[in-house]
Amino acid sequence: MTIRFGYGTNGFANHRLTDALAVIADLGYDGVALTLDHDHLDPFAPDLARRTDAVASTLDRLGLSVVIETGARYLLDPWHKHAPTLLHDDPAKRLEFLRRAVRIGADLGAEAVSFWSGVTPAGVADPWDRLVRGCAEIVEFAAAVRVTLGFEPEPGMLVDDIAAWRRLHADLGAPPGFGITLDIGHCRCLEPLPVPECVLAVADHLVNVQIDDMRRGVHEHLEFGTGEIDFPPVLRALSDAGYTGLVAVELPRHSHAAPTVAAQSVEFLRKAERDGEAVYDNVE
Repeated sequence: MTIRFGYGTNGFANHRLTDALAVIADLGYDGVALTLDHDHLDPFAPDLARRTDAVASTLDRLGLSVVIETGARYLLDPWHKHAPTLLHDDPAKRLEFLRRAVRIGADLGAEAVSFWSGVTPAGVADPWDRLVRGCAEIVEFAAAVRVTLGFEPEPGMLVDDIAAWRRLHADLGAPPGFGITLDIGHCRCLEPLPVPECVLAVADHLVNVQIDDMRRGVHEHLEFGTGEIDFPPVLRALSDAGYTGLVAVELPRHSHAAPTVAAQSVEFLRKAERDGEAVYDNVE
């Protein structure tokens, strides 16, 4: 099974979105992880429907699939990173952002819309209850427009690992449209299982994959080959799991050299995919 690689637009923050999409397509990627932000399809700017239609046309012309990411840092509050989240006293702006992301995902035919819990604010005594209430609203909204949600465990946040995702999934009543977004680097950072085993452990719920290199205990997205992950077995595990969604490079701090990093990344990943297949064939 050939893996479908994508690239995250948060790693092209210095490019116009149309230019970023063109570069990503020219490099041979199959899709894009589109982070909604002030410079890339701002969901709060005027004339959203027209701008979304334009992006849909561009994606179609370039032959790119898309997932929607919602990790913009200062889109909702210019002073506080990621605020407000579903855990704040007033999550209304976050809920509206997620509803808009879902609508955009529906209009673009996105394979998934991805989001996370956020960090528990100081003084909040009931963060889990707040999270479940907020997620339940978005699950219901997404189900109405037939959009798949991918919830991402994020180091340092309330839901930081696969075990916490499983608890959330259960507390929501195991809704069919609520899957997991798995960041391969995060698995190396903090999961107890080896990375390929993490992939196989969530195979039945896997709807979105982000990929990057990382070191144990350090939440820093690294270029491939500069961390500790052995990628051929990871890509082999994705293939064995029957995962057919995008595997999108997540390097949000590399926009200064985006075309070069994106070119090196897809070359590395294609080689790692071939190496994983070769090891499997030799074992057979």
